[in-house]
Amino acid sequence: MKFDMHCHTKEGSLDGKVPIEEFISILQKKGFDGMLVSDHNSYGGYRAWKRELKGKRFKDFVVLKGIEYDTIDAGHILVIMPENVKLKILELRGLPVQFLIDIVHKNGGILGPAHPCGEKYLSITNTRKHRKQLAVIDKFDFLEGFNACEEVQSNERAQKIAELFAKPVFGGSDAHKPDCVGLAYTEFKGEITCESSLIRLIREQGRAATACGGEYYPGTTKKKIGKANDLLVQSFWFYNHFCSIVRRHKRKLELKKIYIRLK
Repeated sequence: MKFDMHCHTKEGSLDGKVPIEEFISILQKKGFDGMLVSDHNSYGGYRAWKRELKGKRFKDFVVLKGIEYDTIDAGHILVIMPENVKLKILELRGLPVQFLIDIVHKNGGILGPAHPCGEKYLSITNTRKHRKQLAVIDKFDFLEGFNACEEVQSNERAQKIAELFAKPVFGGSDAHKPDCVGLAYTEFKGEITCESSLIRLIREQGRAATACGGEYYPGTTKKKIGKANDLLVQSFWFYNHFCSIVRRHKRKLELKKIYIRLK
């Protein structure tokens, strides 16, 4: 089965330009069987699918619920939870990666770094504590091995890390605009019908479960604005930390609820 495993929708990401319905239409025309909705710290796109389209349209297309979580110390992490698990804390950016790994695994989910060798602050190997964070790679369930919006060298390094740690690789377009949708793909060596079947496949087959690839998107912001992109990245770092501070109290309350329930 062929999936786009990194998708940003208009309903769920502030910088998303593609409504979930249009996203699915484009992917179906390109021969895809499904997608992972992975909005920034939000399930907004998936909720729109569930509320407006599920059971009504695209019945032969699989829409998986995911999220691209902004950690405070390891960049962006793709998280996939079982369909019956709802954790509010995953919509509250700013957890340290060790806490995120613990919470996701204890609640039956899987997770892995998005564009692990990409932009500064946004990727696990390019954080301020990158040496320390490399030690947690083995605790992830997969890595994003091909991202259509990254550089060739970035994806090549990600593939080497995945090979070194024997991790499955996902491919995703990281699309925010229509012309990027479906430029990258993940092929699963098994049937995927829901989040639980994906989680089970990854856990049982490991690296053999997937293959990924695609083509590169020429219209990224980095390519358009050149050196000014460094300022944009720095601005995002400040924004992420500010939002993390604002949500600190809510995170603590949700963490308390989670660990009480797990006991």
